[in-house]
Amino acid sequence: MSKKVALITGVTGQDGAYLSEYLIKKGYVVHGIKRRSSLFNTDRIDHLYQDPHEETRNMILHYGDMTDSMNLTRIIGDVQPDEIYNLAAMSHVKVSFDTPEYTANADGIGTLRILEAVRLLNLTNKTRIYQASTSELYGLVQEIPQKETTPFYPRSPYAVAKLYSYWITVNYREAYGMHASNGILFNHESPLRGETFVTRKVTRAVSRIALGLQKKVYMGNLSSKRDWGHAKDYIKAMYLILQQDTPDDYVISTGVTTTIRDFIKMSFSELGIDVMFRGVDEKEEGYITNINENIFTKIVGEEHLLNFKKRIGEVVVGVDPAYFRPTEVDILIGDNTKARTKLGWEPTYDLKALCHDMVMHDIELMKKEEFLKNGGYRILNYFE
Repeated sequence: MSKKVALITGVTGQDGAYLSEYLIKKGYVVHGIKRRSSLFNTDRIDHLYQDPHEETRNMILHYGDMTDSMNLTRIIGDVQPDEIYNLAAMSHVKVSFDTPEYTANADGIGTLRILEAVRLLNLTNKTRIYQASTSELYGLVQEIPQKETTPFYPRSPYAVAKLYSYWITVNYREAYGMHASNGILFNHESPLRGETFVTRKVTRAVSRIALGLQKKVYMGNLSSKRDWGHAKDYIKAMYLILQQDTPDDYVISTGVTTTIRDFIKMSFSELGIDVMFRGVDEKEEGYITNINENIFTKIVGEEHLLNFKKRIGEVVVGVDPAYFRPTEVDILIGDNTKARTKLGWEPTYDLKALCHDMVMHDIELMKKEEFLKNGGYRILNYFE
């Protein structure tokens, strides 16, 4: 039997990397679309990449852009995919306020370009389409928890663009009989998360602070509540959505919500560091109250313990109003009943396991940075 072919936009991102690995293990040939830049920016998928000169490949990359309809149509026509996973987006909510037109073009009209390409290429009966929707659609939430029938109220240019993507996917499904589905994914994180996203910003900063590489981290709204899951779980839900006989839309979430403040405390705690908060709004700050020496020594290293003990009482978390959004999303918590009953999907990671995974990854990463900073060396890769 010939292998199934999947096309993934945003293949170099967190979700694209995990999904590519998952599908390859299932026997797929994976084609990925990445934007052209002066840097390769393929770190997350380098272990999957195969030289173009190999006769049999299961990972093939194409240069493309969600703002270029002819380019996308050509790639889809060449690849003839059984499944398309549209994961590409300008996905940073705060930055979308600075680049609203580009966000609308890439995140909103970009989805239309894929749907229309499949229609024009007469692939409607062959190609199944997964559209990466987002819990940001709920914005100023109208119901707690949020489920598939909860009214949307987007609160950012990113969310508004994704609202168009959601409804144009539904429209093409109903108008042309496409197997096109939305996964309304709540926040999902991992060690592969981009460094500017809040969870990864926290775990990197916590690791750097523990090693003495950074004094303090500045955050935005510490009281925002999010439903955080692990990306490894969520990409499995994407796959399951496209295996259903009937296309549909699904909320993918853990059903647990946590403040950013508590995620910060949890991250420090992974390294044996207790942090408390005082003050309100932009005057709020987090400071060190205690150290579990056994945990700290085991993970961070005994050589750092003496210096860090001197920092008890020191402020390590501050608030910078520059990180506040013009319109805030205060609470997100999803109801995953439909996904559990119809897809048979359930998350395997809780927030503590996710936090542990991220902090352990970043403490090792920052130890390498500390080594280089202190005069260490490395053997350069031939291509660097």
